Amino acid sequence: MNVKGKAERTKQFIIEQSAPIFNSKGIAGTTIDDILAATKMAKGGIYGNFENKEAISIATVDFIFSKVSTKTYSVISKEKTAIKKLFAFIDLRKNPLVPFIEGGCPILNFGVDSDNTNPTVKKKVKAMIEGSMTLFIDILKKGIETGELSDKLNPEEYCLKVLVMLEGATLVSRVTDNVKPMQTVIKVLKSELKSFEIKQA
Repeated sequence: MNVKGKAERTKQFIIEQSAPIFNSKGIAGTTIDDILAATKMAKGGIYGNFENKEAISIATVDFIFSKVSTKTYSVISKEKTAIKKLFAFIDLRKNPLVPFIEGGCPILNFGVDSDNTNPTVKKKVKAMIEGSMTLFIDILKKGIETGELSDKLNPEEYCLKVLVMLEGATLVSRVTDNVKPMQTVIKVLKSELKSFEIKQA
C-alpha cells in the first residue's frame, strides 16, 4: 500500500510540475526534456509512471480542468443571486495577463492546440465547455424562476455569448498585452445581464 501511495504521489508530482508547461507551450510544443527539467527527475522516473508524453499530457489536461472547475465552483458558491454568481465567474477572467491558472486559459490553449491534432484532448475541451454552459444556464434559469431575472432573457444565448466573448477577449488581450479588450467585454456582458434584472420592491 505504501508503494502504491508513493507511486501515486510521484505521478501527481509529475502532473503538477508539467501542468504550467503544457498549458503555456502546448502539447506539441512541450518536450520530455521540459518535463525532466521541471521535475528534476531522470527519464526512468518519468517513464516508470507514464507510458509516454501523451499519457502525461492527458493526465495534465484533466488536472488543469479540475483546478478550473474547483476555482469556478468556489467563487460562485459564495454568491447568493444568479447575477452575482455569473459576475463572479466573469471576474475570474478580468485580467488575462495575470491568469488565475498559470499559462493562461486552458480552454483556449488546449482547444486551439488540439483542434485538428489530438481528438482525445479535443473531446475533454468540448466536455469542459459544455459543462460550463450547463452550469451557468441552470443558474440563470433559476434566477428567472425566482423572479430575479426577466423571462425575456434567453439563458442559452447569453451563456454562449459569455463564453465566446471571454475567450475572444482573452486572445486579443494576450496578443496585444492590453487588458482593455477584456475590460470592455466584461462591461458589456455585465450591462446586458443587469438589463434583465427585476428590481425588487
